[in-house]
Amino acid sequence: MFIQTEATPNPATLKFLPGRVVLPEGTYDFRSSADAGASPLAEKLFQIPGVEAVFFGHDFITVTKNDTDWQHMKPAILGAIMEQFMSGQPVMASGGAEDTEDGEFFDDGDSETVTVIKDLLETRVRPAVAQDGGDITFKGFRDGIVYLSMRGACAGCPSSTATLQHGIQNLLRHFVPEVEEVRPI
Repeated sequence: MFIQTEATPNPATLKFLPGRVVLPEGTYDFRSSADAGASPLAEKLFQIPGVEAVFFGHDFITVTKNDTDWQHMKPAILGAIMEQFMSGQPVMASGGAEDTEDGEFFDDGDSETVTVIKDLLETRVRPAVAQDGGDITFKGFRDGIVYLSMRGACAGCPSSTATLQHGIQNLLRHFVPEVEEVRPI
């Protein structure tokens, strides 16, 4: 088994591509070892000194570290991922489903606008962000402001503010005149 590794815009996060499906549907964000109970792989990864967060996408895993050097962590991470996939065991424990955060918020009168925003995020933004090892999901829309949740490599990334304000905000403003601003939540 060969696992590719890619840098992300977030220097504290690496993207690991095992060449197999990690999660058939959705994504899952583990922000601490306490969250890892839903996944044997996440539990193994959090046992590696320096691992601060783990994110599963469709065909990738991102690992975020503290100030530990990648050179010391990377072999252990690759070993844990390889061991998990070679074992044939599922990445998520039985019953593990998509990571769902608190519900969305918007006024009923804005449902058409929200549908367009979600469609743009799904078709134009999320695929690009997944290439960088992260995910962005819609959380709400109120008073012209779109609220988004940033996860994986996007969470804590130094360039995430620029991505939000210059990339996503400009895209949404272009197609949805009601959008005035985009903010992380």
